[in-house]
Amino acid sequence: MEEGLIKRVMASMKCGVCRQRYEPENISVLGHQEDLWFLRVFCPSCQTQYLVAAVIKEGKKPEVITDLTEVELDKFRNADRLTADEVLDMHNFLKDFDGDFSRLLSRK
Repeated sequence: MEEGLIKRVMASMKCGVCRQRYEPENISVLGHQEDLWFLRVFCPSCQTQYLVAAVIKEGKKPEVITDLTEVELDKFRNADRLTADEVLDMHNFLKDFDGDFSRLLSRK
């Protein structure tokens, strides 16, 4: 496992004192022995330092469970990505949507 990934995992954690997230530049990998990693973590917000020992195991990718057919998977795999405008349009729609699908689908 690479050090950059370990730093990103640790950067998702919060300081035990002030609850601020750690920044990757304030995380130092001291070393590792197989799955056991040793890190020094510094919180610039409250000036606290920690020595962290973490067991991080590499695993195989999770199995994808879906009811889509291979044809459908290929269709969506090759589809255009959503644009920011499309996401914003859906957000605006859902903001005022009351959840009544019957009424929504019966509109003409």
